[in-house]
Amino acid sequence: MARRRKVAYRKKYQNRFSMCLVSVVVIMIMIMVQVKNNQLQQKIDAKNAELQLLEAQIEEEKQRQAEIEEFGKEVQTKGYIENIAREKLGLVYEDEILFKEEK
Repeated sequence: MARRRKVAYRKKYQNRFSMCLVSVVVIMIMIMVQVKNNQLQQKIDAKNAELQLLEAQIEEEKQRQAEIEEFGKEVQTKGYIENIAREKLGLVYEDEILFKEEK
């Protein structure tokens, strides 16, 4: 009978040890998963910030493109060409009289 008690005690001790070991392993796995989750969340946050920055740059470039197109249309008008010819090149119409200041 004493032998049966020793065997039963060993099995009970082994079961407790196995359960503790399994519990420790499960807890370690949970900790590792949480750490990886935090790392991935940080990467997601960084990518979202980068995405917002890129979207802002896209909006700026679209606005710049619209300004360039508007300027391109303005450049092709007769009034703009005349102003540039007068200011930069000093050109005038044939029947136009110019008055110059004396220095």
